[in-house]
Parts: sequence; C-alpha cells; structure tokens
Amino acid sequence: MWVIYEKRPVLKVLDRLPVDVVLKYEAWKRIIELEGPVGLRSIKGFHDEALKGEWKGYRSSRLGKKWRVIYHIAKAQLEVFVVEVMPHTY
Repeated sequence: MWVIYEKRPVLKVLDRLPVDVVLKYEAWKRIIELEGPVGLRSIKGFHDEALKGEWKGYRSSRLGKKWRVIYHIAKAQLEVFVVEVMPHTY
C-alpha cells in the first residue's frame, strides 16, 4: 500500500476546482494507494508520464483535458508526494 502526501497549496486548490476534476483526483488517489504508479500506467485516460526539464524527476497525470496532477515518487518508502494540481498551459 502506498502513502500519499499532499502539500498544503494542493489542499487549498482542491476547494476551487470543478467537481469533475476533484472526482477524477479522488479516483487517481485510490489507484495510487492500492497499486502505485504502475496502476496509473495501465489506465490510458490518466496518460501518466515522466516530466522533463525544470520538472525532471516528477511525473504528471491527466485529470481532464486541461488539468494535471504533478507528483514525485519516493520508491524506498512507497510514498507519493503530490506537489501541484494545475491547469496545463499550451
């Protein structure tokens, strides 16, 4: 079982997000807790991927067409640190 840690700014942002994005985030959290990142990669809708450049070492999952969750994995402790939930900029 994986443990999820959410930074304080993430918790504040969740109150202002659209309901469908919050529901998708809750589903994302359940999958991570039970199966870890491997579970996310098996579901194509989340389009889980490693990030490059400034965000190297972090991963991103889709919560909708516009919204992303950015997180970091601490493999030794089976921990996931949610850094940000933000709209994707194109």
